[in-house]
Amino acid sequence: MILTVTLNAALDITYRVPRLRPHRTHRITEVSERPGGKGVNVARVLAALGHRTVATGFAGGGTGDALRALLAETAVTDALVPVGGATRRTVAVVDGTTGDTTQLNEPGPTVSPAEWDTFLGTYRELLGEARAVALCGSLPPGVPVDVYARLTRAARTAGVPVLLDTSGEPLRRGLAARPDLAKPNADELAALTGSTEPLRAARDTRRRGAHAVAASLGPDGMLAVTADGSWQAAPPRRFAGNPTGAGDSAVAGLLSGLVEDLPWPARLARAVALSAATVRAPAAGEFDRATYEELRERVVVTDHSPAA
Repeated sequence: MILTVTLNAALDITYRVPRLRPHRTHRITEVSERPGGKGVNVARVLAALGHRTVATGFAGGGTGDALRALLAETAVTDALVPVGGATRRTVAVVDGTTGDTTQLNEPGPTVSPAEWDTFLGTYRELLGEARAVALCGSLPPGVPVDVYARLTRAARTAGVPVLLDTSGEPLRRGLAARPDLAKPNADELAALTGSTEPLRAARDTRRRGAHAVAASLGPDGMLAVTADGSWQAAPPRRFAGNPTGAGDSAVAGLLSGLVEDLPWPARLARAVALSAATVRAPAAGEFDRATYEELRERVVVTDHSPAA
C-alpha cells in the first residue's frame, strides 16, 4: 500500500459565486465539502488510480468527524489519529466569471505531546506495510518544525521511499534527512534557494539533500532533476478551471509512478496529466477522467540532462 501523511488535515469547503468582489455581499450558487489537506487529496487521487492507500495524520472535533465521514465514502483507508482540538477548515471561493480561486486556510488544532506520541506509534506501524510514503503539507500548532526530517529518517530506516511536499522551514529541515523525492513548487523553490530560475533552483535543492527534485511549474508543467538526468514535462495546452489541488494530484502521479517503477519521463507525464485534469475537476482530490485519458499520451517531455 501507499501511505500518505497529513498532519494538518482539513475539511475543504468550496463556494462558487457568480463574481467575487471585495467589500460586497455575495450570493453563493454552489457549496461542496470534501475531506482535505494535501496528503488526503493525494490519497484520494491514488485510490482513484487503483492503488491501495492509507491516510494518517490528525483529526478532531466536529470538523474532524465530518472529514472522516466523507473519507469513509472513498476507497482510502482512514488511519487518522484523534486529537482534542478541532480539525481546521479551508474555504475556496471560486469566481464564476474569471475562474480564479481565493483560498482561506485556518491554522489547525494544537497537538499535545501525548497525541504526537500516539501518531508516531501509528506511523511506525504503518511503515511496515508501505511501499512508499508521502509527507505532505503544513504543520499544525504544537508539532516541532523538524518533524518531517524525523519522519523521513524513520521511513528510510524502514526501507520505505519518501516523497516530501511542504514549504518553508519544514522543507529546509526535511531536505537534510535526504528524502527520495522533494516536490516543491516554483515559489517554494525560489524561497528556499533565492533563485527564480527553476532548473538552477531544483539543482540547488537536490544538493541540499533530496535524491531527486520534482518542481511544479503551474501551467508550464513540471521539472525533475535526478541522479539519472533532468526533464521537463508540459501539457499540450493550458486549461481554465480551479487549480486548487493540482499539485497534490501531481504528487499522486509521481508516487504511483514510483511504486510501478516507471521511468522518469513517464512519471512526469502522468503527474502533469493528472494535474491538468484536476484543474478541470470540481474540487481538490479529484480529477476529470476524460481530460486525464486525453492528456497522458500527449504531454510533451523535454530532456534537460547535460548530455542531451
